[in-house]
Amino acid sequence: MLDDVIIPVADGLFEVGAEGVQLIGTHCTACQSVYFPRSLSCRNPDCRAKTVETTLLPREGTLVSYTVQRYRPPPLFRVDDWEPYAIGLVRLDYEQTLEVMGILSGVPLDAIRIGTRVRVVAHPLYDDERNTVMTYAFTANEVSA
Repeated sequence: MLDDVIIPVADGLFEVGAEGVQLIGTHCTACQSVYFPRSLSCRNPDCRAKTVETTLLPREGTLVSYTVQRYRPPPLFRVDDWEPYAIGLVRLDYEQTLEVMGILSGVPLDAIRIGTRVRVVAHPLYDDERNTVMTYAFTANEVSA
């Protein structure tokens, strides 16, 4: 990184604190539905209240599926130092079933295993004039080759 400042690729996607990276979601105050990324209102068709509040999501979860991307994304999704990468579907450690997709970082493609325990981390996308623009990713709690 150019500086020690983490610049998120999108506002309100995640925050970085002393404990590490944490995704920012919303939950409905009436039906308790949870959304990531954040939602402006509850999307549950059975809910009549529609009022949501910001909530920080768990930092850890379990990998339930993944795919390997072997093509360079279009310029809108700029990535410096691109190489094939995996995108995983992670079931977060939440009282409700909440699955989030994200890049799998720091795990060799041939070492990825369904059921692996993962945690949220910041992942560099590209450098602008002063900072490194980051997204969230998931990395294995322990990597076994």
